[in-house]
Amino acid sequence: MKAAIWWIRRDLRLTDNQALKAALEQADQVIPVFVLDPRLLGSPYVGAKRLAFLFAGLRQLDASLGEVGSRLVVRRGKAELELDRLAQESGAGAIFAEADYSPFARRRDAAVEARQEVRWSGSPAIFPPGSVMKSNGEPYVTFSPFMRAWKRLPAASLPSQRFSPAEIHTPENLESENLPEFSQETGEQAFKAGEGAALERLEEFTQGEQAPIYRYASRRNRVDLSGTSELSPYLRFGMLSARTAASMAWKAIQAAPNKIARDEAQTWLDELIWRDFFIHILYHFPQVRRHSFRKQGVAWQKNPQALTAWQQGQTGYPLVDAAMRHLSHSGWMPSRARMVVASFLCKHLLIDWRAGERWFMQHLIDGDPAANNGGWQWSAGTGTDAAPYFRIFNPTSQAEKHDPQGGYIRHWLPELARVPNDYIHKPWEMPEKIQSQAKCLIGEDYPFPIVDHAEARERALEVYG
Repeated sequence: MKAAIWWIRRDLRLTDNQALKAALEQADQVIPVFVLDPRLLGSPYVGAKRLAFLFAGLRQLDASLGEVGSRLVVRRGKAELELDRLAQESGAGAIFAEADYSPFARRRDAAVEARQEVRWSGSPAIFPPGSVMKSNGEPYVTFSPFMRAWKRLPAASLPSQRFSPAEIHTPENLESENLPEFSQETGEQAFKAGEGAALERLEEFTQGEQAPIYRYASRRNRVDLSGTSELSPYLRFGMLSARTAASMAWKAIQAAPNKIARDEAQTWLDELIWRDFFIHILYHFPQVRRHSFRKQGVAWQKNPQALTAWQQGQTGYPLVDAAMRHLSHSGWMPSRARMVVASFLCKHLLIDWRAGERWFMQHLIDGDPAANNGGWQWSAGTGTDAAPYFRIFNPTSQAEKHDPQGGYIRHWLPELARVPNDYIHKPWEMPEKIQSQAKCLIGEDYPFPIVDHAEARERALEVYG
């Protein structure tokens, strides 16, 4: 084949890119192309910070392509039309791409296949949908048996050595659009985009006897510590392949200095398996994108004022508010904080999980249709493998346990910066004298709780029960 198109979607990398590898093996020239599809760019589910991270990643990819003699071709329009046009211009014999599984992606990909030959290689999952199934051919709908079946698959299928091309020949006469200039609109650039940054984070997290992966299970829930890998934005856009992440996890498990360290590292691999599980669920049950998996009716309440208070970090519960402001400022929050704020919205306020899912997709840099949907349905008790309805996180005790000195709260809620430790998790209990000393008057500088925890818990138990 003289020329082939490498259609870049959620695989912004050269390393361990199976679609690129297949294209290079079957064509003399490869055209790396990214399509600015207005159906995605204009979606209400796509927020400014995620777009900024995407475009920064594409610029980094273009620079990497330049180092191997190639370049990124950017086109704007519906993918099926622009790829068809590019194939006609270049004489490309086929399109090579990594699979994607959201309902929109599958509709878009079918439209492309109706016009051009597409050869699929690779997956955003470690083991793609269809590879982890029950003996009767049905998909798993609970995590534990899925994980056991996943772990029975051969780890040898994961990349032991990372493929990375030394040279890519790309035609020079193809027109290309400029990537949009997009500001992240955030004061903290928490995530440097690109494959190089992703691999550097992965290696720092997994390599060496003192690697953070060996303390992951012990520290991952502490919101005041950097206890997680913080690789989710890179996995979201394929700046890091999930297979490479899993391979490094396996190596860390095998190299662990003792059983405790090995178990801690295994917990991180289990989180990667959760990610696979949600990808599989979305593939097999695409209706979960809009509907609860469990056919049980919860009488969700419409409460615009409460929803706004939750979105703006003004609920009166410090951990909930700190996490929501963290999200608005940086486009990210720790996994424990995500569970706390999701439980609060669904069970304390009885607001439909879809409102929270939508808000997260609009603001998260790592907003992923499968993982975000799975996490929200787990928290709401409506999903495949959901938290039981009676699991209702107490936002105060969660803060006391996972932010014991209030460092996370004080960072994101500066109005509570001077509040003493004795009251940082329950500022509404401060005597007036201490409020004055802390320069934080409850009801003025910081709100009273918008709902009483005990009352909200009883109400949720009654509604869910």
